[in-house]
Amino acid sequence: MDDLILLVKYVLLGFIQGFTEPIPVSSSGHLIIGQRLLGVEQKGLAFEILTNTASLIAIAYIFRQDIWRLAVHTVKFIRTREQSFKADFMFVLYVVIGTVPAVIIGLLFKDAIETYFSSIRTVAISLLATGVALWLIRNLRGVKRDGDLKFKDALIVGLAQAVALVPGISRSGATVITSIAVGMKQETALRFSFMLYIPISLGGLVLGVSDIVGDPDRAALAIPYLAAFITTLVVTYFSMRWFMNIMAQGNLKVFAYYCFIAGIALLIFL
Repeated sequence: MDDLILLVKYVLLGFIQGFTEPIPVSSSGHLIIGQRLLGVEQKGLAFEILTNTASLIAIAYIFRQDIWRLAVHTVKFIRTREQSFKADFMFVLYVVIGTVPAVIIGLLFKDAIETYFSSIRTVAISLLATGVALWLIRNLRGVKRDGDLKFKDALIVGLAQAVALVPGISRSGATVITSIAVGMKQETALRFSFMLYIPISLGGLVLGVSDIVGDPDRAALAIPYLAAFITTLVVTYFSMRWFMNIMAQGNLKVFAYYCFIAGIALLIFL
């Protein structure tokens, strides 16, 4: 019976990760809340890395055509300097530029950030801040398409992604909000945000292999981990599709309402 209850808890955590990863409400913050409510204590980063990998696979699958086109056109531009491929080459370059701030800050300060900011109060305040930001950009409709981006745009959005290392600050929220704020169209903001997510997640997976291998609970929790991985994979796919529809409708204010309610509730009750 205890094993079944534990399995259900990990499935629920996988659902939380999968549902919240694509949308602007902070998956890391919700996992902290979920673990506290379910009484699950994680030792190390193995579970977080595994579920993030599941989300990465689902999101990469959804954007597979964009990823393939960008990769092929980048190689072709480097080889031929054909101008018709330049826009995609520059988009990839801006993704690289936008990734750098989070990589540097993550390598230098990630442990300190997780030590000092992984409290429920931090999550609550971060959710409220995210709600305010979502509300401020709710009516913005940018004009910049993929080929219109500049170095400054990529760097500003990259800095926003670095800020999202703080638990409770949504990575997708920070990057989508900032992308829209610097003038990107909704579809470009969405694509740029999740193209930034891919290298960051891949880097986290590579750096986290030792955490997975060295996890003391790896054998005992193999089945719950697998169940959480599969749940995260499936739920991320459908959550991402739902978020894409929300973005197409320009209806981000629904997430602002949620962040306000969740943040206030956490300050009052937890």
